[in-house]
Amino acid sequence: MTAPWVLDEDDALELLAYLVTAARTQVDEAAEYGPMRLLTAAHRLAEAMGPRSSPETAAALGGPLAAMPTLAVPRDRTEYVEQLDAACRSLAAHLKARYGS
Repeated sequence: MTAPWVLDEDDALELLAYLVTAARTQVDEAAEYGPMRLLTAAHRLAEAMGPRSSPETAAALGGPLAAMPTLAVPRDRTEYVEQLDAACRSLAAHLKARYGS
């Protein structure tokens, strides 16, 4: 039995197009926009995952990643990095719980 896809082909193509065009525009933009564009893609993927996820994954998706602003350039770098670190720790904890050590 195959697992249900998180993204259908159209959704996957939209995310792919976003990532490729973001990479291209990043060449000409300020470096601060790189993390913002990656977080926008992460938010889009998390939104698509939510309805098809286990309750545990859905809860993890609603954690620190959901609290990260997608379209705001960080004003306080230290706070922004702390938020990113919290999102990474939360995801790592969920992956460890789901897949083991």
